[in-house]
Amino acid sequence: MSKVYSTQELINILADERRACLNGQRLNLAAKTSGVNPLIDKFLKPDGVQKFTAYQDFKATVHRYQREHRISGIVWRYLTVKGKTLSYPEVDDQLIALASDVEVLKAAKHSILTFWREVTDGMDLYLSVNAGKDHGQIQSADVETLAQRTEWAGLCKWENSNFLEIILQLGWGQPEEASYRRGWPVSGSECIHAVNPGSRPIC
Repeated sequence: MSKVYSTQELINILADERRACLNGQRLNLAAKTSGVNPLIDKFLKPDGVQKFTAYQDFKATVHRYQREHRISGIVWRYLTVKGKTLSYPEVDDQLIALASDVEVLKAAKHSILTFWREVTDGMDLYLSVNAGKDHGQIQSADVETLAQRTEWAGLCKWENSNFLEIILQLGWGQPEEASYRRGWPVSGSECIHAVNPGSRPIC
């Protein structure tokens, strides 16, 4: 019986393949520029398109393997803010979420929101608008309304000695389709940025 790769092994395989593609060791020679917009196409180098396409093809093969062998796309992250630490599930950004993974994300939503409320108390809140190019200030009640309409949550932070930004992603549908409105409206997400009073989001 052949070996079935683990989630971490698939992540490592994809990282190795991405490096190989970027180094020009893998090319999809059939890949061409889009042909849709000559103005844009003239800035795209054929070898860059071939490298990108080679990696995308390989990644699609890994995703098929995930589905076939029921390999989870979830990795566990740890986030520490203001002395509090949370362990939470997240779908690796190079893998896909199985239906069972989405259920794990849904089950973690409550603990993520509880942590978020604790560590952002007193901070200014902003909602990403205009495809993430701008931010509009909102209140805690607005976050609660968004949370009720979404299925799962994710977290990340940006921090240095004089700045803290904690981002809450509230999503629905497939996580890999939720960012950048790729799967809109079936999958999507809203991002809320918490910053210290008087600061603005930088992400």
